[in-house]
Amino acid sequence: MSEVEFIFEPQAEGGYHVYAPEFPGLHTQGDDLEEATESAREALELYVEGLREDGRSLEMGVVRRTLPLPA
Repeated sequence: MSEVEFIFEPQAEGGYHVYAPEFPGLHTQGDDLEEATESAREALELYVEGLREDGRSLEMGVVRRTLPLPA
């Protein structure tokens, strides 16, 4: 795994909620897209560091599939 997908969800009150589906519990936020992206980078570094310190794998077994929208 060399890349991790992040989801940036706009919030009604402003800013973004950010999470990585492959890594449960990896959530962060930012007031704008740039801040949210930087926060996601920092959160990912800490998350991966914690996994490695605990001797856990980076592979979480998440399976992704795309399905067409119903007509």
